[in-house]
Amino acid sequence: MYSLFRDGPEYIKRKNTPFRPSDVTLSELHSVVPKHLYRKSTAKGLAYVTRDVLCAVAVYKLGWRIEPLVQHCIHHFQISPLSAWALNWTLWGLYWYLQGVILAGWWCLAHEAGHGTLSPQGWVNHLVGFSLHTFILVPYYAWRSTHHAHHKATMSIERDENYVPRTRSDYRLPAEKIALVSDYHEVFEETPIYTLCRMLFMQLLGWQYYLLTNIMGNPKYPPGTNHFQPSSPLFKPHERNGIIASNLGLGFMSLLLWRWGNTVGSGYFVKLYLVPYLLANHWIVMLTYLHHSDPTIPHYRKNEWTFLRGAISTVDRPLLGWFGRFFLHNVSHDHVAHHLFSTIPFYNQPQVTEAIKKVLKDDYNFDSTNTFRALYRTFTQCCFIEDDGDVVFYKNRDGVAIRVLAQKDSDGKGKETGKEENSEKVEWNPLHM
Repeated sequence: MYSLFRDGPEYIKRKNTPFRPSDVTLSELHSVVPKHLYRKSTAKGLAYVTRDVLCAVAVYKLGWRIEPLVQHCIHHFQISPLSAWALNWTLWGLYWYLQGVILAGWWCLAHEAGHGTLSPQGWVNHLVGFSLHTFILVPYYAWRSTHHAHHKATMSIERDENYVPRTRSDYRLPAEKIALVSDYHEVFEETPIYTLCRMLFMQLLGWQYYLLTNIMGNPKYPPGTNHFQPSSPLFKPHERNGIIASNLGLGFMSLLLWRWGNTVGSGYFVKLYLVPYLLANHWIVMLTYLHHSDPTIPHYRKNEWTFLRGAISTVDRPLLGWFGRFFLHNVSHDHVAHHLFSTIPFYNQPQVTEAIKKVLKDDYNFDSTNTFRALYRTFTQCCFIEDDGDVVFYKNRDGVAIRVLAQKDSDGKGKETGKEENSEKVEWNPLHM
């Protein structure tokens, strides 16, 4: 029960430890990662792809047998209507869970293809990545472009592409010295049911909302920025043909789904594809959000940001345990290693994690908190950051950051700073934290 409703011990320790930006160097980390881990195997990469495709097909085939099986139980075992109803929806629930995770795994494999880790052959990576992402309606080349930009500037307030915190001035909050708790509550306090509705919106439709509006992307881009317009400021001119190709792929896939939906009927379309698709989006949003949004993890401005500091300011989480490691391809279990060494194949990342932990020590971030508890915690506590400060933490609905900076005094000894107290107001945002 501890793991379901309480913060993990790693999180509690991190929260109670004053933060010092890491002094570890990239050369120290590179020195402990064996060179053979960089080696990419087309056969091995395609074996994982084949395995996941076969799993999805097998579960899909079983999905077609759910309702005939329930009818068989009604006629041959004389089960009651209530039992038949419960059996039917239990089996559909199991189908949705399995297929949702498997399709999220397709997203993870296409993500790896975008990093070029499925094969040393670029065309193999692009063919596989484009195919898998298009099947789950993701614009492969468009998202690959912004994701690469995210890797280059992770946790940089000025330059990162994803989950960039909004500031005090964005919400038109009073200055910190004069702000009252009631000022923060006026903006961030809400009823539990409203919080639940916003969380459900983010988990089920937040991915599409981000692609369409760049919500929670970097605010430096103008209104109307999205992942589908070839001339979008998100992309460089030489990337525009790829954006067009992504759009054509999505159009073709949408046509196939429309024709297939007309053939099987809307009921089976919703049950067999739409619900697993939405649940796959849920896992994608959950894992990416929690990698980079946490009350104990810093964001940096340009005076303190470095590639290494940004890369290690993410959190490894054991999402779904062994099942998540198997189908989500280590993306949550080894995310710190992935940011430091994104060209190393995912199947070698567990070894990278073990190697870098020995160098990073307390700078390595892990959290065993139940992922749904962590989601609620981050959603309700990561509200805004200050407009100034080179190293900042999210502040909660009371205008308080739960972690403090450790600063050096004139003797060179570490000391704690005091725990943080508490332009145009942003419009309602169902994803704002």
